[in-house]
This record gives sequence, C-alpha cells and structure tokens, in this order.
Amino acid sequence: MYALELGGEDDAFAALEARAVAPGVERVAPGLAVAPAVDADRAAGLAYTRAVSRLVGRTDASVAAARAVTAAADPVEGRVAVRARDVRGTAGVDTRAAERELGAALVAAGHAVDLDDPDHVLRAAFAADACLVGWQVAERTGGFGARRPTERPFFQPGGMDPLDARALANVAGARPGALVVDPMCGTGGLLIEAGLVGARAVGVDAQAKMVRGTRENCRAYLDDAAFAVLRGDATRLPVADGAADAVVVDAPYGRQSKVVGDDGLVAAALVAARRVAPRAVVVADESVSAAARDAGWAVETRHERRVHRSLVRHVHVLNAGRREAPARETERGERT
Repeated sequence: MYALELGGEDDAFAALEARAVAPGVERVAPGLAVAPAVDADRAAGLAYTRAVSRLVGRTDASVAAARAVTAAADPVEGRVAVRARDVRGTAGVDTRAAERELGAALVAAGHAVDLDDPDHVLRAAFAADACLVGWQVAERTGGFGARRPTERPFFQPGGMDPLDARALANVAGARPGALVVDPMCGTGGLLIEAGLVGARAVGVDAQAKMVRGTRENCRAYLDDAAFAVLRGDATRLPVADGAADAVVVDAPYGRQSKVVGDDGLVAAALVAARRVAPRAVVVADESVSAAARDAGWAVETRHERRVHRSLVRHVHVLNAGRREAPARETERGERT
C-alpha cells in the first residue's frame, strides 16, 4: 500500500490525476490518499501529488502514535531522514517536534541519520485525525513556475497554468511512448506538459501566428523530436484514424465555442477527436457531456473546477470503450 500527499485544495481533482499512475486511489483525510499500487517512475511527474511513500502504517494524528508506527517499521539500508507535514494545518501538530521524535525512534532502531543527503526519507503526513507514515518513493519535480504563460517566449492572454496543464495531460494518459494530440493548442501549454512526461505531443491550431508561437514555446522546453505543431482545423484533424493514444484540449470559452455550424465548434471537434483517439480530456466552460455522447464518447467522469467567480472549468474524461460511471460525473472542486 502507498500513501499519497495531495497538493492544492481540490482533493477530488488531485485524486483524478493521481489515478493515472495509481489505480485505486482512495482519499482518507484532507490532502491524503492511499493506493494499492503506484508507478513510482511516473508519480514524480504528477502536478497535484506532492509525494508518494511506501506505507509503513496509518494511525491517528498524534506524534506518539506516529512514533510507535515508526519504531515498528522494517529497517532500510543506508542513512535516513524524517520529513513531517501538518497538511493544511488541519492536525495542529508541531512538525519539528514530530521530526525529532520520529528521528529518535529510527536512531533507537539502529539507523544513521543524515539530514542533508539521506538514502531514504521517512515521511509523516498529519491531516485532521489521521497520519500516514511511509518511506518516500517519489517526490514531485519542480519547475512549474518557470513555465508560466508569461515566462514563455510567446505569450497570449488566457494561457492555462502549467500545474493544471500537467494534470490534464496526465489524466489524458500522457506517458513515455504515447501520442497525445491537442486540436486547439493555442500557445502550447498542454503540449509542453505532455512532452515533459515523455509523450510525443502534436498540436493543431487554425491560426498561423499561434502555430509559429507554439513551436517557439515548445522548443524552449522540449527536444524537436518530442513535438509537432501543425496548422489545421480541429473539426478536420490532419491526423490518421486511430493514430493517437489520447486527445487533450482546453476548448474556447463563450461565443468562440459556437462558431462552426449549428452544432458548434466543440461538438464538431469531439467528432473529429473520436476518429483519431480512444480517450480524450476536454475542458470547457460548460458541460459538453451531451455533445460528447452524440459524438460516440462515453463520459467516464466530469469534474467542475472553479477558477474564479465567473469561470468554472468543466473537465470531461471521455472514453470510447468503457461504460459510463454516472456516480462520478458531478465531482466539484476549487482551484488553488
């Protein structure tokens, strides 16, 4: 069993992303979840999971209970360190005192402590009335701030935050060896994040200016072999039938989404996406579930993610080969 320390304030969205590398994720306390198995190599590429640990034990949110769990842990080879967190301040735990207590338990068990360069890190995550103690197997990589839309070579207003872009790429199934298509790529934020986790990213945009700018942005972060950007129509994608593993798209909001025919741009793009891939993640400013079903998709889940007072992003996870799961189609969350 593994412990996951979720980031942000929207645990439902964080868990949705985490399931890309840890099927069976179950939330157990604010900011904490467990899973029976984890792809540790890919877990470091999650946006909204801070760390993953091989679970030693689960207890109440007291330092004494966490120390007892630590004292009973199987020994590990090499030097160790302890990291404690009071997740969102919900447990009222003195984390420095917790680190001293748990470190003392490890020393008593025969471990050597090295706070600067340990071979293993024991993490104790306290939240509300729970504590998960485990040996760290993955920690989130950084660099998201350096990829903010305003920091990229080519900028246009409305670009998605890279944390959200990474999460959506992961939910879509971006991974080494996968081909991910963004049919309305804008300035390339989704392509960059998909490429950074190892996918081959293909972007399409109708505007020549955006195509040129996206290529410039992608080159700032990705090798040339990791991406391609084409000028084209999202409703007539220049991609062969079934060639992609997934489509991921942040669709135009408001009036822009209604500019193609009577059914609208998004509806027509959903039909095109169904032709090229068996899975899609579609973000819109309203539910497009009905249009997705009309295009032949099953709605695996729909998550409402509030950006600010006047904008709620509806994140639709679509699948061509699974039955729908209605109970998971109305998850809501707050963006941080």
